[in-house]
Amino acid sequence: MGMWWMAFRLALRSLTRNKLRAGLTVLGILIGVAAVVAMTALGDGASASIQNQMGALGVNLLWVFPGSNTSSGVRGEVGSRPTLSEDDADAIARELFTVQAVAPVITASAQVVLGARNYATRVTGSTPDYLRVRAWALSRGSPFTEADLRLAARTCMIGETVRKALFDQGDPIGQTVRIGRMPCTVVALLAPKGQGSFGQDYDDTIVMPITAVRARLRHTPGREVDQIMVSVREQDLMARAQEQLTALLRQRHRVADGDENDFMVRNLQDLMATLERTRSTLSTLLLAIACIALLVGGIGVMNIMLVSVSERTREIGIRLAIGARSADILAQFLVEAVTLSTIGGVAGLALGVGAGTLLGRAMEWSVRFSPTAAVIAFATSGGIGVVFGFFPARRAAQLDPITALRHE
Repeated sequence: MGMWWMAFRLALRSLTRNKLRAGLTVLGILIGVAAVVAMTALGDGASASIQNQMGALGVNLLWVFPGSNTSSGVRGEVGSRPTLSEDDADAIARELFTVQAVAPVITASAQVVLGARNYATRVTGSTPDYLRVRAWALSRGSPFTEADLRLAARTCMIGETVRKALFDQGDPIGQTVRIGRMPCTVVALLAPKGQGSFGQDYDDTIVMPITAVRARLRHTPGREVDQIMVSVREQDLMARAQEQLTALLRQRHRVADGDENDFMVRNLQDLMATLERTRSTLSTLLLAIACIALLVGGIGVMNIMLVSVSERTREIGIRLAIGARSADILAQFLVEAVTLSTIGGVAGLALGVGAGTLLGRAMEWSVRFSPTAAVIAFATSGGIGVVFGFFPARRAAQLDPITALRHE
């Protein structure tokens, strides 16, 4: 133990004698470790953000959209004719045991007015099951009911962004706003959900009975819908539910064998997997660049240690001549290399935390610093000192004392 402590003291003495050289050597390790820590934090934060945003969309969610339709052998454009209806949603809820809740959806854009305040937002028309499908809680108030749905009642639930735009800090429950030309009573405030992966604000919305939106905002007859949202009972049933749903809609829409579906089914898990693969690829690329920086830093440590051995050849000869063992010389230069790398690792860890935080704020990404990643980065910097410092240290330990003393 005494040998290693003495080697550490000698290493510090040597480094303080050559501050500029030691600082430049540390810089390579510092940049590499900082890059690893920052990129890992941003990657973990992005992964957590993806999971949170997918959770904000709903639980075990399937989307059904209108698809291309074919008439007399002529293929129409996607969404050129409504191909989904509330009857399809009712059939899905009634016939598929894997399904927990179903919500048909239509949307409209409208100006919302309260006194002198005017705000443009998105109006979503659906059924009371919409909140269940989206796993959307209420901050205050009560949702509209099946009776409101049948009567096309002028009731609405507003998102947090709409509340701030119209009411500031006031309580919106029971207040009457004008949506387009229609007066509407606010019956509930939706709990905040935040932003999605592509910058959309989930809280910038108003939810109303689908019958009211169709009759008073869209002014469209019939029961056609823009999409159907389906919540599956369990995550393990997602694939089975998607197959059953596809088969049911093909049967209802009389799609012949071999013909293309006139609807599209999207699986939330597939979307999450795609986003996660993209994130993983980018994180791997950035980590590879950071590792190259660490490798360059390690080569810099080896280079400086070789220069140090060359400059101190006579010192090494004197130590060997007065009784120092080869192991003592090896320990001295190895500890010096590890000390250099460790100082760079500690400084890089601090810089990585700071840089990751600033980048996260600048790009509005969530950042999650992992203690494990910090320990690995710190251990890696020490390991670089051992690996790249061993050759110069071994070279110093194998010097012949006579030859070393003759060195000028």
